Parts: sequence; C-alpha cells; structure tokens
Amino acid sequence: MTNLKVGIVEDELIIAENLSNILEEIGYEVTEVASTYIEALEMIETYKPDIILLDINLKGAKDGIEVAWKVKEQYNMPFIYLTANADAGTLARAKETEPAAYLIKPFNRDDLYTAIEICFYNYTKQKQERKLVDNYIVKDSIFIKEGHFFHKVKFNDILYLESDHVYVNIHTVNKKIMVRSSMQQYLTNFDENIFLRIHRSYVINIHHITTINTETIVIGNKELPLTKAYRDELMGRIKIG
Repeated sequence: MTNLKVGIVEDELIIAENLSNILEEIGYEVTEVASTYIEALEMIETYKPDIILLDINLKGAKDGIEVAWKVKEQYNMPFIYLTANADAGTLARAKETEPAAYLIKPFNRDDLYTAIEICFYNYTKQKQERKLVDNYIVKDSIFIKEGHFFHKVKFNDILYLESDHVYVNIHTVNKKIMVRSSMQQYLTNFDENIFLRIHRSYVINIHHITTINTETIVIGNKELPLTKAYRDELMGRIKIG
C-alpha cells in the first residue's frame, strides 16, 4: 500500500469524517479537514499533502474550483473533485482546472481507492517525464519535442506560452509549437524572472512586451489579457518612465 498523505477539503462535517475514516482504513495518512478556501490553503501549507480530495461547493465566496486554480498555479499537486453537483456549467468550469478525476457523490470505497491510486500514478509518471524534458535544456535554449523531432528554440525567441487544456502552445517569433503538459508543469523549464504569468492561460516573455494597459498586454502583434491578480507583479518587474 502506498503511504500517501491525503488532504481533504469538504464543508459537510459528516461527509468529511466518513471520508477520513475510509481513507485511514485503506491505509492513507489523512490531514486535518479544511472547509473553506482559506482553510484549504492553510492546510496545504501546513501539511503538504501528496494529493487533495476537493469538494466543489464550499462555504464562503470562493468555491473548490478557485482552490484548484491556486493549487495548479502555486503548489503543483494532483487533486480530485468530489461533488454532488454535475451540471454542465460546473463541469465546464471544473474541466478548465484539469483535475485528475471527478467523482460524483455518493461514491464507494473502491471508486475512491481507484481514483486516488490512478491519479497519483499518473502524476508520478508525469514528474518523471518532466525530468527527462529538463535534460533537453542547454544554456540559452530548450529542445521542444514535436512529432518525432526535437526543435532547438532559444528562450529569447519565445514570445508567450498559452495553456490549452492538457496542452501548452509555445508561440515563438517564427512558429507555434504544441506540447502535452499543464502550464504549471511546463513552467519549471523557464526562468521566472523573464517568463511571467499574466492570466490563468498566458505566460509572457517580458522582453517582448510592446504595449501595456490596465487590462491587456501586446506581445508582437498579439493582444493578450492581463488580469488584476497578476498586474501588480508585472508592473513591479518593469520600469515605468
């Protein structure tokens, strides 16, 4: 049995206690349960779980999908949604966060065990593959796999990165190359002092900025969205005359 540490984010006490008991019976280590967005982030910082079980409907203004975005952008750990809400709108929002699995309540012990084990196996495999990718970085360039070929691309020639579900589009001065990866995973290959996130879906090379306003950035001939959450950090990185 894999000795995984599982974090639980669930705002219904009875369900949370039952879930904790099942996980402990299976053999997992369980963290303190979080029931809100703030508690979830505190739990992650304190216990650093290997995987998170995340209810979508939480108390407070921010729901589980908001927690998922924070996990993807800051912690890079796998998570599984647990929810009784399977409507099309919720599912569409949830899919954008690229969860490892999506379990509809009520689920049984076998469903839970299978989802966790497959989720962590895939996550571990992706980490190993990412280490291989890291080996293709040489000085000022990265080798990007496209089909059966590896293309050498200078970091300075990369304009911006664009997240597209389970893919990242690398837009260079000459072409666009698509790789299968989450944005957070792929960003480990790039200098965070040069490549800066401006939106959930976009990371830019600050050396290629031509125009900035309160809501957009122009890179080359492309106008990209700039969200308030990332604006202050961007403005702190550049010189304003």
